Amino acid sequence: MNPAPTAEAAAQLQEGINLVLSRWTALRMAVENEWGGRTSAQKSQQFSRDIFHRLTQSKELYIHEVNNMLEEFMLSLNTEIEDGSIEEIAEKMMVMREECLQGNYDSITTLKKTSVTSLSYCRQPGINDENDSSDDDDDDDDMAGEN
Repeated sequence: MNPAPTAEAAAQLQEGINLVLSRWTALRMAVENEWGGRTSAQKSQQFSRDIFHRLTQSKELYIHEVNNMLEEFMLSLNTEIEDGSIEEIAEKMMVMREECLQGNYDSITTLKKTSVTSLSYCRQPGINDENDSSDDDDDDDDMAGEN
């Protein structure tokens, strides 16, 4: 495999990892709800450093190893993932790693330009508690608030 990344490539990769992890819905939910305990946020920050270290220090790294790291980390937050997002995140990280080693930061630049949808966390507790048997018009409104 290629030699260690340049300082610029390492900085870009670290930023890309942070962006990908910060946008991963399952991880965000686990951290915000402290499913891994009060230190869930610190665990997440440490994991970001650990995965960065692994991606930059390993001469040979396979996607299944990254998958395993992600899965083990999520399990440490008492979160079992079965939606395919672990594989998606692992693939993004491997692509970013390879691109950074080649001095190509396009995927990270694209991530920076892509805004996170704010609707994913707009639901307020108690809003839908009384509307379980409402008519179709109310259902449409409820669905929009949950996205």
